Amino acid sequence: MSNSIISLVNVSKSYKRDSFNVPVLNHLSFDVESGEFLALMGPSGSGKTTLLNLIAGIDRPSSGKIEINGVDIATLSESSLAKWRANNVGFVFQFYNLLPVLTAFENVELPLLLTKLSKADRKQRVEFALSVVGLADRMSHYPKQLSGGQEQRVAIARAIVTDPTIIVADEPTGDLDKNSAVEILTLLERLNKEMKKTIIMVTHDPNAAKIAGITKHLDKGDLV
Repeated sequence: MSNSIISLVNVSKSYKRDSFNVPVLNHLSFDVESGEFLALMGPSGSGKTTLLNLIAGIDRPSSGKIEINGVDIATLSESSLAKWRANNVGFVFQFYNLLPVLTAFENVELPLLLTKLSKADRKQRVEFALSVVGLADRMSHYPKQLSGGQEQRVAIARAIVTDPTIIVADEPTGDLDKNSAVEILTLLERLNKEMKKTIIMVTHDPNAAKIAGITKHLDKGDLV
């Protein structure tokens, strides 16, 4: 019996530019098993981030089906899709996307403000997420008081605080020095192995791809 959590069937994506259709992804079909760590590699412009955005429900395919945990997300309305994303997807970006006017605690708490959790429950979840990434002692610090590696760990805490079905990471080590990059990759590996998180990571870095169980290569919108 299949243990797929993500299933893509014949997924294509193109964008309109003036009167032209510009194809970005071409008829992709593959499954991702629950608890898998998948790295997406390929040259710039190969469609990696577009594919990540489709899986995360940020964008919609031009054709084909994307099923996550049995839900065909391409058929959801905008409001249903926003709610689905809030409950099912944790995002990690290359440039952290932290709000500079908020503390680490407040940045991590942000996704929980969309839920019906009480203030006490939110506090418990935020403190747990920050302890998982090793920043329990930095929760009252602002982003400018943290190193790049620490900022990315706050971003990862924010990604896991809702206990999402999948974590999507777009070049999570792309803006970090070598030591910080190793720390972040070790943390993602722990989330995958110890917390059984399903992770999909876009990366240019072969060392980053090594920690993933499976690597898929994209080139000009095709899996190669």
